[in-house]
Parts: sequence; structure tokens; C-alpha cells
Amino acid sequence: AVAHHSFSAEYDGKQAITLKGTVIKMEWVNPHSWIHLAVKNADGTTTEWMIESGTPNTLVRRGFTKQSLLPGTEITVEGYRAKNGANRANGADLILSDGKRLFLGSSGTGAPKDDGQ
Repeated sequence: AVAHHSFSAEYDGKQAITLKGTVIKMEWVNPHSWIHLAVKNADGTTTEWMIESGTPNTLVRRGFTKQSLLPGTEITVEGYRAKNGANRANGADLILSDGKRLFLGSSGTGAPKDDGQ
């Protein structure tokens, strides 16, 4: 079993981060969905990031479908970096290439953009 945790247990609300990259895969799992994102570095190398987001049901209610984040989809994610410096972030907003913005966050965790839903 995977325990649910508060935002502040793993993420730093003072370390806002914006990641632009290509979706590697999307894991529609509970209690949090995960986006695996390939982010191109300044030197041309690529770093894989894991972006934690809300539950699958929450994401669907916010307008996501299983077709929204297929591998190869270019996205931008705004969120908050892991406290331990790992290439992991708690996602707040996702911006699709057409400019559509979708809220990724989990509610009730204490994240800076927590919508309380």
C-alpha cells in the first residue's frame, strides 16, 4: 500500500519550477497520477522528471482524458521541486501546446496553489 502524504512532506513551496518537455508516459494510478517528462538541458542532454499530479478521477473532472498526454506530447509544467533535490516535482499547472491550461494539483495537501476541491 502507498500512503498518502501532505505536500510539505516531500515538496518545497518556495522552489517553484517550470519544466518544458516531452511526455514519456503518463501513469493513471492512485493515489496520485504521475507524468514522466523528458526535459532538454542547455547542453543538449535530456533529463527525465517525474511530475506528481491529482488522482485519475480528479484529472478527468478537470478536463484530462487518456489521450491528453500521450507519449511525445509537448507540454509545460509549473510546479514545486522535491525537497531532496530529486528530479521530481508536484505539478500545479500543465500548459498544452495550444495554450490550454489544466490544473494538475492534488487538493487538500497544503500545496501553494491548493484549490481545496
